[in-house]
Amino acid sequence: MLLALCGCLLLLSSCGTIERTVVAPPHIEGASFVGNKTCFECHTNISRSFAMSRHAQIQVIAGKGGDLHGCESCHGPGSLHVAGGGGRGKFIVNPGNKPEACYECHLQVRTEFNLPQHHPLPEGRMNCVQCHDPHGLDIMKPATSGLAMARVNESCATCHREQTRPHVFEHEAMREGCTVCHSPHGSINAKMLVERDSNLCLKCHAQIPVPGTAGLKIFIGKWDHTANLRLGGCWSAGCHAAVHGSQVHPRFLY
Repeated sequence: MLLALCGCLLLLSSCGTIERTVVAPPHIEGASFVGNKTCFECHTNISRSFAMSRHAQIQVIAGKGGDLHGCESCHGPGSLHVAGGGGRGKFIVNPGNKPEACYECHLQVRTEFNLPQHHPLPEGRMNCVQCHDPHGLDIMKPATSGLAMARVNESCATCHREQTRPHVFEHEAMREGCTVCHSPHGSINAKMLVERDSNLCLKCHAQIPVPGTAGLKIFIGKWDHTANLRLGGCWSAGCHAAVHGSQVHPRFLY
């Protein structure tokens, strides 16, 4: 898919059949495109792995010769950056500092960061590259939806050490990854949960109604929860407060 834009063409190729939206590369006043080979001279390690990443499929085609500029599709034209001797953030767009370049393509993510509960990226206390590697090979791992999330728990553990450390009594949901319960960018629910309150737990721990002598009883697993359900949520009622795992009790108590 090609689109003429300010004398350049932006090509987005995909292994899928769904058409992609074409967007403009970042604009840097007075700068022109220099090409991937020029970037390789200083950013050798990044350039080597970048060729195999999904972001490398996004290419700026400059001029009639069809010269490809993958790095500059996200960082903007680099001639002034090169002429100025490089330098972090000097005459170049760095998505690691500001997420606007990432937002150009990741529109749903931008919307999620506007939800009431979100990681503090819009406030400038985080950036995208703390969780995602836009250049590396982890982007290609199919079970991750891309960008280093193959190590999802390890990525979260950088900040959330208490929740992700090993536990004697492990909550098995942790094996599936933090994003089973938490929306990583933003949510309308407290603690960025994908479901509010006990509805989240009931996705795995189904309620089973069982007839009894005193009326209908509600079992969750092997335990009668009829009386417990009146106390509130699974963790807010104090029953399973250590939701990520416990060192002292198999029912996740502190």
